[in-house]
Amino acid sequence: MSKILKLILLAIWLGASCLSALGGSDARTLRFAMTPAFLHDQHALLAEWRDYLEARLNRPVEFVQRDRYRDTMDLLQQQKVEFAWICDYPYVMLKKELRLLAVALNEGKPTYRSYLIVPARDLQTHSVADLKGRVFAYADPYSNTGYLVPRFEIKQSGQDPASFFKRTFFTWSHRKAIDAVAVGLAQGAAVDSYVWDALNKVRPDITAKTRIAWKSEEYGFPPLVAQSSVPEADFLLVQDVVMNMKNDAHGRRLLERLNLSGFIAGSPKLYDRVAEMMRLTGER
Repeated sequence: MSKILKLILLAIWLGASCLSALGGSDARTLRFAMTPAFLHDQHALLAEWRDYLEARLNRPVEFVQRDRYRDTMDLLQQQKVEFAWICDYPYVMLKKELRLLAVALNEGKPTYRSYLIVPARDLQTHSVADLKGRVFAYADPYSNTGYLVPRFEIKQSGQDPASFFKRTFFTWSHRKAIDAVAVGLAQGAAVDSYVWDALNKVRPDITAKTRIAWKSEEYGFPPLVAQSSVPEADFLLVQDVVMNMKNDAHGRRLLERLNLSGFIAGSPKLYDRVAEMMRLTGER
């Protein structure tokens, strides 16, 4: 073999090696949008979970946080993120554009509730009907437990949610809705049971200023979803890693800090009741 031919073959081999190094392992960042219902002020935990996912996915991972549910929905619809942890209400709204990736187990079940909370000194309120003419805090206009549920209950009683309360306002997170009741800015709020229960473990001084006056039926827990255009290989890889968190020590520690038992594949049928309430209240 001539010296020139050897040099040509060496150049081809080096070029192929470089291309393999650059493209052989897909280094595209996987982006996860997070609504303020989850982990919004737990930056250390988010960073640890990101590192955990990166190590097992062998891909860069970015958590994208937004203050309002609508913003997270827009990120999905504009294909600016591949995955998201969203409320069940937005999932039902965008169901045709999303794939259900996984559902968290909250105290061993893929469900949660809406808690109607009032100031701790209020011992008379036992349902949202008792708060007629009061000041009420909604979490977010796209929240099931923090908006749809109380409006559904009011509508079922034959009254108009638009005129039922003296005044309403949005706090843009369940945690802030709890704070609003705790400090007396609102005389009632409907909040995510998962958020209240988790806060009760770490800040009982705050939750002690509120009282759970009523608990709703169970609904499908807010799901992890994938944008419909996500490649099947990426979908299955992320689903496998998330669902196997319970099978290794580090994953179990993270789940414990998340106040979750694990993740399962879940079923869209978990959200049929939310879809029914949306229809009955005339919400989008």
